Amino acid sequence: MTEGFLPYGRQTIEDDDIAAVAAALKGDYLTTGPTVEAFETAFREVVGAGHAVACSNGTAALHMAMLAARIGPGDVCIVPSITFLATANCAAYVGADVVFADVDPDSGLMTPETLAEALDRAKGRRVRAVLPVHLRGDVCDLPALAAMAGAAGAILVEDAPHALGSSLKVGNHVARVGDGAHSAMATFSFHPVKTIATGEGGMVTTNDADLAGRLRLARSHGMTRTPGADPWLYEMAEPGLNYRLPDINCALGLSQLAKLPRFMARRRALAALYEVALAPLAPTIRLAARPEGSDPVLHLLTVLIDFEAAGKSRRQVVEALAAKGVGSQVHYIPVHSQPYWQTRNGPLDLPGAKAWYDRCLSLPLYPSMADDDVARVVDALQTSLAG
Repeated sequence: MTEGFLPYGRQTIEDDDIAAVAAALKGDYLTTGPTVEAFETAFREVVGAGHAVACSNGTAALHMAMLAARIGPGDVCIVPSITFLATANCAAYVGADVVFADVDPDSGLMTPETLAEALDRAKGRRVRAVLPVHLRGDVCDLPALAAMAGAAGAILVEDAPHALGSSLKVGNHVARVGDGAHSAMATFSFHPVKTIATGEGGMVTTNDADLAGRLRLARSHGMTRTPGADPWLYEMAEPGLNYRLPDINCALGLSQLAKLPRFMARRRALAALYEVALAPLAPTIRLAARPEGSDPVLHLLTVLIDFEAAGKSRRQVVEALAAKGVGSQVHYIPVHSQPYWQTRNGPLDLPGAKAWYDRCLSLPLYPSMADDDVARVVDALQTSLAG
């Protein structure tokens, strides 16, 4: 059992990770060097995509995806309300509008039904992108969402920072998150609490060579160089951004990516222990629902708690857990309720998002946890609700 405080998530950095970064620091390139391409190549092979474009963080990945898709003023992006702020903000960055979709109250995910309702509210407007979020690591119904997006004239962009290693079984076929089987692009994050860490970092995958080219332009100021031209010559047809990921970070990413099978196995083993330990506490406490076909590598271990039945507020439980050395977090506050979006879009009633938010709590889950830590967390949760 781990002594001390158990955060809800944390990085696993080992000696070979440190050695990889040290080697990059001693190399000729700290940024825009060969380690970037090596990381991109390894990543696209892991997820099964044709192209992978590294960038500075997961928010940059989303922004680049909007720029690559040429989404702008007058366009509409459909975003689930249960997500991090960045999923909706990326549309605002390019001047597009957001229509928020409700979610399943027990999984927190956009569904064909909630997308249909959002598309109905968007009628008469130019819907250009649908951005489902693979919350916690569970995978949305990509085939259905992609078909609906296509029928509406929109592309599907998977917001997948939680779902590296996750997959979806569709009939006899298994699709990996990020392989582009059902989406135009998928975005990832390598923030320290994610499945692999680069400090900060992101990636966009796609099977479309034209989109990959535009992603690379967006990442690096919009600059192009013509083969055979003067070696100092570059041109810019339109402005881009400085969203490059340094070689130092990519060296850490390569080292972490090699450990992905171990990280995946450990997260799945811990999630299975939680499932057994939490079962006797139902219905007051239960795990978030798993959609049919989803085979997740969970980034978040989220439970749904009937706080009213327990006679405790969520704040009381969070504070009691912290006093017992157990961290927790809420994923997420419905984005449509944020002041900016309330001012821009007006009030909106999304009952699924409210039901999810009212009950959700994320518990510790990361590879360096010991098996006994799961029992410690569940015991602390049970006593925090009862005490």
